[in-house]
Amino acid sequence: MIDPDLNLLTALDVMLTQGSVAGAARVLGLSTSAMSRTLSRLRDTTGDPLLVRAGRGLVPTPHAVALRERVHGLAGEVKAVLQPATRAIDLATLERVFTIRANEGFVEAHAARLVGTVTKAAPGVQLRFAPKPDKDVRLLREGLVDLDIGVLGETGPEVKIQSLFRDHFVGVVCRGHPLLKGEMTAARYAACGHVVASRRGRTHGPVDDALMAIGLRRRIVVVVPGFPAAMAVASASNLVGLVTKSFVLAEQTRRGGKAGKPMQSFDLPVRTEPITVSQMWHPRADSDPAHCWLRSIVLATCRPRMESIEKPGAPAV
Repeated sequence: MIDPDLNLLTALDVMLTQGSVAGAARVLGLSTSAMSRTLSRLRDTTGDPLLVRAGRGLVPTPHAVALRERVHGLAGEVKAVLQPATRAIDLATLERVFTIRANEGFVEAHAARLVGTVTKAAPGVQLRFAPKPDKDVRLLREGLVDLDIGVLGETGPEVKIQSLFRDHFVGVVCRGHPLLKGEMTAARYAACGHVVASRRGRTHGPVDDALMAIGLRRRIVVVVPGFPAAMAVASASNLVGLVTKSFVLAEQTRRGGKAGKPMQSFDLPVRTEPITVSQMWHPRADSDPAHCWLRSIVLATCRPRMESIEKPGAPAV
């Protein structure tokens, strides 16, 4: 089957609207002879004369009259489809469900501010936070997740990536913990019992690598799935927790003046590499106006954390 030339559809629309070869030629920027050749092709394609001589002008055949409205509508649809996608978006009337995959620490630290900003601008938008047990990009590829937020892992070559902020690990202990008295050394830190957060139950991480480099090893007493649980265990014991600075800041904001056993965070006595937290999405959503808006909101929500994260000190939690 030979595919029809869609240029003929536009030419037919203009010709039936103008009612003359010369008029159609002017509109399309063609010569009269070129337009006459196009009319001949249209006659061959449709099997109908379409426009016939009547005195000095041309009149449409009954078949052309019957086609005129359909052709005009189809030509308009073709033009609309082949136009660049509009980036205009009416947030007030937007109704959409966005699924964001992120770990528990990110949700605890940023979800409240993100939801507040989104619902204020677009009340018809619903955010759905999904757990992040791994770094598999399959859910992005299959369209089951709109945004995947976390530390960059195994990604496909097509996945789009934008860094949100840089984070780092800090220690947390309950107020008055013996570790806070005297000089904070790597040896004293390693000698304590520790609670660590790992989705996969791992007990070895960057801090352990840094300690091993100077001949030290810490004792892991408890492994929990996320930072909130690590903080809860550390607050109810003499164990030392390991969380990110962004999570500590979020806990400060969340607790405010609420009662509870106070916690203290501190800079680690060993150096670990900073953590880059990014948002990732599939190219199919790259130019979607609503998705672009969501990404901009996530970026604007997370970026202010950068200055606070980079400030040294040991804030109470």
